Amino acid sequence: MILAVLDDIGRDEARRRAVEELIRPEYQQESLLERAIRLIREFFDRLMDSAPGGVPGGVLALIIVIVVVGALIALIAWQGRKATRGRRAAAEALLGPVERTAAEHRAEAERLAAESRWAEAIRERLRAIARDLEHRAVVTPQPGRTADELAEVAGRELPAYAARLASAARLFDEVTYGAADGSEDGYRAMAGLDDDLRTARPALAAGGAS
Repeated sequence: MILAVLDDIGRDEARRRAVEELIRPEYQQESLLERAIRLIREFFDRLMDSAPGGVPGGVLALIIVIVVVGALIALIAWQGRKATRGRRAAAEALLGPVERTAAEHRAEAERLAAESRWAEAIRERLRAIARDLEHRAVVTPQPGRTADELAEVAGRELPAYAARLASAARLFDEVTYGAADGSEDGYRAMAGLDDDLRTARPALAAGGAS
């Protein structure tokens, strides 16, 4: 049936019509999932239309086609969710893709604080804390670690600072994901925690030394 249509309108004309169909504005705005579903649906419709009685090869063939289409849609949806989780994890990471030393994070935090950019200054100061704790082996470096995870791990090693670390993580989340503006008081509290932690030692090491 399809070959007969091609013979009637000519291969060049068929190619031209196909290109015109694909460049229609509604197709340009489709997502990958929408385009895949549309192509599968169109293929299925052509398959049904070309078969005698609308059932190609009988009921069994129809069931196979439905299963294949469903599997393809499920695969595409799974890939979409996987990509979304990857982007979310990257967005929530405390330290981000650019590696800086604790001193560099502190210097950037002070520069931002001097400009009253409190939310950004708070973020940089907690990053300084994270880098310093990793550098001194208080916590093990972990790519993609969140502020809450840092507070939990560091709080176990430095129990005297656990409550302040948890508060610092909440403040970081508020100015990062809660769209809070931050404040000078919040930054000073974060800077004070950073200064105090620079001389803190894990509880086990402190107990052994005593």
